[in-house]
Amino acid sequence: MNDDVRNIVLGVVAAGISAALGWIARTYLWKRKLRRKQAFFGLPENSESLLVVNRDPATAEPAVHRFDVFALLELSALIKDCGAHFQVVTQDANPQGFGERTEFCVGGPGSNRRMVAHMAAMLPGIRVNVDPEPGPDRGAFQIGTERYRMEPGITEYVLLARLTAGDRRETRPVFLFCGQRAITNQAATRYLARHHERLARKHGGNSFVLLLKVVNSQAYGPDVVELVADVTRTAQTALPVSAPKNSHRAS
Repeated sequence: MNDDVRNIVLGVVAAGISAALGWIARTYLWKRKLRRKQAFFGLPENSESLLVVNRDPATAEPAVHRFDVFALLELSALIKDCGAHFQVVTQDANPQGFGERTEFCVGGPGSNRRMVAHMAAMLPGIRVNVDPEPGPDRGAFQIGTERYRMEPGITEYVLLARLTAGDRRETRPVFLFCGQRAITNQAATRYLARHHERLARKHGGNSFVLLLKVVNSQAYGPDVVELVADVTRTAQTALPVSAPKNSHRAS
């Protein structure tokens, strides 16, 4: 074997080794990223989860608002990415507890009984005005002493929460998407899909409650979302009997 042939062989071998090492490194990083995602969502390979769908309060018939359908599609994609499975259940047909399976609960307390139960049990510091009559406080959030009113299509709010029961590592989380309108529910699911890595780094496996603001949804749909505040501590602290309310009007 002359020098030229030997150099070619060595070059091919070196290229093969480099390609193999690159593939191994990429596979390792992809698997680590997947494991972190699965841990954050409580969705190990082949696990089961629940999508709890609300009803459209604008109709007397059992129906789901199209923006809530879009929210469910966003969540189903996340679940599939984790290699897990999901079951869709209605808000009035899910009497079981939580912690055994990851749950994604969509819709405010005015359209989702399951959301009512979760908020009463785990978020005693939050009240949502579910009065169907028109008025400035319709759909408003009260979080501690602060009140957040909406201006439909201009400024609207939504709560995004990841909650766990107890300190057991095997407990699965419940994710809440509690918006003032259906389009804000979709905005919260999209925010979670875009920022779950950052949220996992910041919060790990701990509970959190975020207040998000959806800006000009009549023009931008669910895409322009701002983080208003992390309200975890306030949301988990029971409201005082007679707390003063500071209103945040849409602007």
